[in-house]
Amino acid sequence: MLLKVGELARYTGLTVRALHHYDAIGLLAPSARSEAGYRLYNAADIGRLHAIQALRLLGLPLAEIGGLLGAESGSLPAIIQRQIASLDQQIAQASALRERLALLEERLAEGAQPDMKDWLATLEQMTAYGRYFSPAEIKSLMANWSAVASQWPPLIADVAALMARGVPSDAPEVQPLAYRWMNLMGQWMDGNYDLVTRWGEMYRREPVARRDDGPPAELIDYIGAAIGLRMAALLRHLDTEDFARLGKPPEDEWRRLGEELAALQARNVPPGDDAVQAIALAWVRLFDAFTDHDPALAARLMKAMATEPVLQAAAVVGPAVRDYLLQAIAIRQQKSPAAGPATP
Repeated sequence: MLLKVGELARYTGLTVRALHHYDAIGLLAPSARSEAGYRLYNAADIGRLHAIQALRLLGLPLAEIGGLLGAESGSLPAIIQRQIASLDQQIAQASALRERLALLEERLAEGAQPDMKDWLATLEQMTAYGRYFSPAEIKSLMANWSAVASQWPPLIADVAALMARGVPSDAPEVQPLAYRWMNLMGQWMDGNYDLVTRWGEMYRREPVARRDDGPPAELIDYIGAAIGLRMAALLRHLDTEDFARLGKPPEDEWRRLGEELAALQARNVPPGDDAVQAIALAWVRLFDAFTDHDPALAARLMKAMATEPVLQAAAVVGPAVRDYLLQAIAIRQQKSPAAGPATP
C-alpha cells in the first residue's frame, strides 16, 4: 500500500509542507512517485517518519536526526525504546508531582485556610522535603508524627537544661538524652536508619524545613555531637545493615525488670534464685527479639555495650544491677547452653 503525501499528512497530523521540507533536506524521501509525479510513501517510509517524529519529541533538531537515523542507534526499535524511556520518565515525574500536591492538599486541609504567607511557607517546606524524601516517605513521616509529637518537648527541655548548666556535649551525663533522642527518631522513622540520616542532613542544610516550634540549631548541634559519639561507638561493632535489623528497644519492659532485679539484689537474693532466673529469662527473650533472633548480632551488640563507656553511660540499669543480671544469665547458660546471651 502506498500513500500520497496528502494522505500521509492526514494520518500523521503533519502538514504537506512539512513533508515536502523533509524531502527537500533528504530526511524523508518518498520511495516512489506516481506517473503524474506525486510522492508515494510505503511502509518503510512510514516507519522512518515515525522515527523522525519520535526523535523530534525527544527534543532533537532535524539537522541531527538524519545522522542518527543512519546509525545503529537510530534503528526503529532503539528509537522506540528511547521514546518509551522518555515517556516513563515523564510519567514518573508527573506521578511524583501529583503525590506531592496530594500531600500538600492534605496538609493544608488539616488547618484553617492559609493566608499567602502560610501557603508559600508550606510550598517551600514541601519542596525542601522533596529533595530528600519520596512522597510516600513524606506521607509516612507525617502520619507517624502524631505518635511522637508529645514526647519531643520534654526531651528538648532536658537537653536545653544541660546546655544551660554548661555541661559539655561529650559528658557521660548527656548520653541518656542522646539515647532517648535516637530512640524517638527511630520510632518516628519506623526504625529506618537511612531515613534518620537523611532527616538529619535535611535539618542541617535546609532551614526552611525546620518547624517554627522546633529546637534551635545550637541545641541540634549539641545533641548531635553527643549522638555522634554514640554512633561512632556503635559503628565500631555494628554496620548500617545491623541497625536496620534492630527492633524497637523495649525500654519500659527492661526498666521494669531492672527495678525488680534491684529490689531482689537489695534483699541479697542470689542470682541463681528462681525469681532472679525468671527475670533473666524475660530479659534474654526481649533482647533476642530486639536483635532479630540473631545470636551473632546479639554478640556484637553485647561486646559494644561491654567495651564502650559512652554506651554504658546510657544503660537502662546501673553497673551493680547489670553485673547481677549478667551473673544470673551466666548461671542460666550453664544450665541451658542454648539460652542466648543478653546485655542490659
